[in-house]
Amino acid sequence: MKSSRLVSILLLLQTRGRMTAADLAEELDVSVRTVYRDVEALSAAGVPLYGDAGHAGGYRLLDGYRTRLTGLTEGEAEALFLAGVPGPAAELGLGPVLAAAQLKVRAALPRELRTHADRISGRFHLDAPGWYADADDTPYLPAIADAVWNARVLHVLYRRWREPTDVRRRLEPYGLVLKAGRWYVVAGPGPRTFRVDQMLELTTTEEEFSRPETFDLAAYWTAYQQEFHDRLHRAEAVIRIAPGTALTGPTARAAEVNGRVDKDGWTRTTVPIESIDQAHDAFLGLGAAIEVLEPAELRERIARTVAALARLYAEQACAGGCPKAATPLPAAATEGTEAVCPPRR
Repeated sequence: MKSSRLVSILLLLQTRGRMTAADLAEELDVSVRTVYRDVEALSAAGVPLYGDAGHAGGYRLLDGYRTRLTGLTEGEAEALFLAGVPGPAAELGLGPVLAAAQLKVRAALPRELRTHADRISGRFHLDAPGWYADADDTPYLPAIADAVWNARVLHVLYRRWREPTDVRRRLEPYGLVLKAGRWYVVAGPGPRTFRVDQMLELTTTEEEFSRPETFDLAAYWTAYQQEFHDRLHRAEAVIRIAPGTALTGPTARAAEVNGRVDKDGWTRTTVPIESIDQAHDAFLGLGAAIEVLEPAELRERIARTVAALARLYAEQACAGGCPKAATPLPAAATEGTEAVCPPRR
């Protein structure tokens, strides 16, 4: 719509300063001719906007000109207040700043949009961390955020999972990312990703660094996540899944994409796994609703665990006499093991 496009031009010039007609056209996905017409419309409406010709020319607003937020749509006002997450802002030391900013924006909104903004704030609350995850201890988070903003070098003592576990690093912090309630700092050189809660010591400095102009934090994080998942799932397992089994994550996606239903109704599929240990623990959680066919090492590992569980529970059940097992164990589970019902001691 033309009205929303005019507001967009006004806000772009207000926030970015001088922009050429070509820059505005690219930003708004319209033709340069359309930008010319829109600029004329703004000027006719009394907006103090002027243009300079030449190589360094472009459009700009008269210095000091500001507009009230009357151009916001109902949906934009609602999204603005929904996006203000108080928890992470407070962790960054920006809680009072966020509250003050929202108060100012609310005061500038027309009455009808203010009503919608208040309604969405009262009906939706964002709480990112999971239920059973303990809150990370991140005492250095405000200092890291300040270093990110001011492009200052940090020196940290960092704990990693491999030896040597505690290492000292010089970081050029490019940005902070909040993922599932956990804070990460993306820092150069590299760049590389560090967990904020694993920083044991932190020293701020007055040394400045130059953040690469081409660095895009959102694009980096997307690529980092994809690389992480590619590294995580380096092996595969062939499994059969009982009908009606509730699946999640990669197993659910694999069953949907390449699953084949056998004559007995079970679904046969190949799924990515991190390791034998990880798959052993994950698949045991599905009990008798899953059968591992390959690799043989994983199948045998699960069989041994099942046999050990059977012995444990049979021993308890046989304390007052050994009943006949209702369902015999598969040969793979009992091979090389004691009888399911051990002799009474």
